Amino acid sequence: MKTLPWLACSCLSLSLVVSSFGAEKPKPYPHYWMSIATSSQSIPGMPAEIGGIASMFGGKKMFGPKRELHLQLEAPRVPADAPKADHNIPPEQKMGASLPLVTPTVEKSEYVAPERGEIPEKYEKPKVRMLIYWGCGETIGKGQPKVIDTATMTPVEFGKAFAGRTTTHQSPPSPRQGWTYGEWPNKDDRTDIPADSSLIGSHLIKSNYTPDITFALDKKRDFMAPVEFSPLQKTANGALKVEWKPIPTAIGYFATAIGHNQDSGETIFWSASEVAEPGFALQNYLTTGDVTRFIKEKVILDPSRTACTIPPIFKEGQPGMMQFIAYGEELNLTQPPKPKDPKKRWDIEWSAKVRLKSTAMMPLMATEGADSSKASSSKKAKKSDEPKEDSSNNSGSEIKDSGDNTGSPAKDIGNRLRGLFGF
Repeated sequence: MKTLPWLACSCLSLSLVVSSFGAEKPKPYPHYWMSIATSSQSIPGMPAEIGGIASMFGGKKMFGPKRELHLQLEAPRVPADAPKADHNIPPEQKMGASLPLVTPTVEKSEYVAPERGEIPEKYEKPKVRMLIYWGCGETIGKGQPKVIDTATMTPVEFGKAFAGRTTTHQSPPSPRQGWTYGEWPNKDDRTDIPADSSLIGSHLIKSNYTPDITFALDKKRDFMAPVEFSPLQKTANGALKVEWKPIPTAIGYFATAIGHNQDSGETIFWSASEVAEPGFALQNYLTTGDVTRFIKEKVILDPSRTACTIPPIFKEGQPGMMQFIAYGEELNLTQPPKPKDPKKRWDIEWSAKVRLKSTAMMPLMATEGADSSKASSSKKAKKSDEPKEDSSNNSGSEIKDSGDNTGSPAKDIGNRLRGLFGF
């Protein structure tokens, strides 16, 4: 009778082991992603006639806002027939009844062994010197710049110096073995998205390798408004004041800029973060959780902000290029929704993610600010006090007003554009 407790414990342990091995693993399920973007390349204060240079690039629109949409579907099964999938869209999208999600064909290619090049007798370390600045303000912050110099750093140190905030890993649907994948745009359909297109309404994804995926989008998940900048203003000490119109559905903003000092050969980086942050990983879609976290860490700008002044780090004649992003609030759906009771079994049939952003790029070519204008006006006043030459000494030659307004901001920007594009 003394062996009974031991036997009971052994049976209990065995039953626990068997039940753990017998527990079913979560089954893989289809995933659908909508990546929604508004992009813009602009030059605040650019004359309308300069927009005509787009004809030099095949007639495509070079400046102004553009709407982009990337649809991706993947499922853990291969249909017996050729894969077929369509995204039925709302009428307000103005792109027909549906968009085809085409499975790309992968062409097999023969493996070609890479040719071995000659081994250099002596390896020369690349010489790169970079200056990293951060923060909004008319003056350069304390402890800046952070210098990254390959001449004095090991490759490991160089990599650590560029490391920034770690973002949540996002893995969109993609082609893989044993799964079926479809996407839009694709080789069969690359329809342009109208400027007045709207995603608000009901959406249905039908295919022969997934169950029906249906959901609705509201104003928060419609195309975001484009980034619109006011003309850049340069302060007396050379800082650049960047102002933009608020985007109603934005949950945060971030900006970076890059330039090159031709005299020293140094590359200059800047970010709008209040703390040291290069921001290379932040110029893309971010989860709502990441945006909220980075705002608290004073890296991303709060959505109430509409201005940021870049310190005087980009010298005259060597302007930089700025990248700007407004983050939208993502949407994550599952069918069925996650049960409130964590003990309840949850068999997911499909999931869908909708992520949004609005981005812009522009050269940092500024008009003079109020302080600079006052200084310029005082210089002109001094010149006006100087004695003028008698027009009678011009040997009868006429002095004509060219009427080109060379001092106007628009004309100045136009001249710089002509220099950039060589005309």
